[in-house]
Amino acid sequence: MKKYDVVIVGAGPAGIFTAIEMIKRGTKKSILIIEKGKSIENRKCPKAKTGRCINCKPNCHITTGFSGAGAFSDGKLSLSYEVGGDLPLLIGEDKAQETIDYTDKIYLEFGADTHVEGLENSDEVKEIRKRAIQAGLKLVDCPIRHLGTEKAQALYLSIEKYLFANGVDILFDSQCVDLLLDGEKCLGVRISDENGTDMIYAEHTVVATGRRGADWLEQLCTDHGIAHQPGTVDIGVRVEVRNEVIEKINKALYESKLVGYPKPFKNKVRTFCQNPGGFVAQENYDNDLAVVNGHSYKEIKSGNTNLAILCSHNFTEPFNQPIAYAQKVGELTNMLGAGHILVQRFGDILDGKRTWQKELSRSNLKPTLPDAVAGDITAAMPYRAMINIINFIQAMDHVVPGFAAPETLLYSPELKFYSNRIKMDSDFNTNISGLHCLGDSSGWTRGLMMASVHGVLMGRILA
Repeated sequence: MKKYDVVIVGAGPAGIFTAIEMIKRGTKKSILIIEKGKSIENRKCPKAKTGRCINCKPNCHITTGFSGAGAFSDGKLSLSYEVGGDLPLLIGEDKAQETIDYTDKIYLEFGADTHVEGLENSDEVKEIRKRAIQAGLKLVDCPIRHLGTEKAQALYLSIEKYLFANGVDILFDSQCVDLLLDGEKCLGVRISDENGTDMIYAEHTVVATGRRGADWLEQLCTDHGIAHQPGTVDIGVRVEVRNEVIEKINKALYESKLVGYPKPFKNKVRTFCQNPGGFVAQENYDNDLAVVNGHSYKEIKSGNTNLAILCSHNFTEPFNQPIAYAQKVGELTNMLGAGHILVQRFGDILDGKRTWQKELSRSNLKPTLPDAVAGDITAAMPYRAMINIINFIQAMDHVVPGFAAPETLLYSPELKFYSNRIKMDSDFNTNISGLHCLGDSSGWTRGLMMASVHGVLMGRILA
């Protein structure tokens, strides 16, 4: 049994920025971070050598470990409060933007690239905006600081060393299995590692387990009566086109954040995580669920650009299992691909046929995820989501001529798990005394920067 002032579950952006801000505020409190993955220097995806995903056990190195999943995807910091979830609804837009600007400076201190993409309101941007309006889409202004997948790893290594140097304890390869409660008060956590189980007591317990831990937190809410409400899940595809098709947006904005509400359902559909010259990648979650994502390196470039198109699903009573719903969609898609990511040409979807592997070799566009299996994603994608995606891609074609070309590739499943939204006050107190929930697992943030902001604000309170 051990005792700390603050125990943080999860070494993703929300968790580590809680500790950073406490240190910067001169705290004398003892801090422990519990992380079920490995340290940043020991996170290595074997696919670079094997050429294919080998489904690492017990945890995927891309989604789990110090700095979380975000740093090992594309490493982009969105510098506008309009992007990154609903935290501004809890703390206010002005405070959210002010804290983004502050947090961005911390990233610069640890070696982030000083260049910011998408600041220029050039004639090219105005033309893109005009075409988006004509297509019924909204172009969201959002400057981007691109860390780069490989550069982010060096940056987070510096942060890891900083935390150690300032007295923060970090337990790697250790999993939080439960909370320790006395009535409606949280006393700490129960952890499990190779040596067995242990109990760690703390005045404040911060749960910041990211998307990877969203379903785990959902179960905690059920088990311990943590007040929450059904959250949003995003179901979609990752789209890949040649750089030539989208080069005007790549040059003018680097990342286009477009939002639409296509007929007939008028659900929110958006672009996310655009990777110019990037690579489509596979990530593995619990229960061997394979999902698609995108990587963008600073130095290594492909001839393609990939981005996600995500359809938001909001459920009401009596249904309260949005994460399980999205997982079922992913499992069905994985079943069709024999455990691999499925890829299909857009033209084949419109023609009502599957894509065959030999057909991919005939196109101008070559997949950057070589072990993706050609097939029919429409056999697993819910009708509502598929219609939304098709109509959104066709609207995008007005903004980016050629985006809806027959050879455009769609990879599936792209799933974003956000926990059922935890009910909290503006100081991030839950109905369980001493328990705080941060980042993407809380249901309030989406993405690297806003999760980091959530951590900074928590650090100020705890310090």
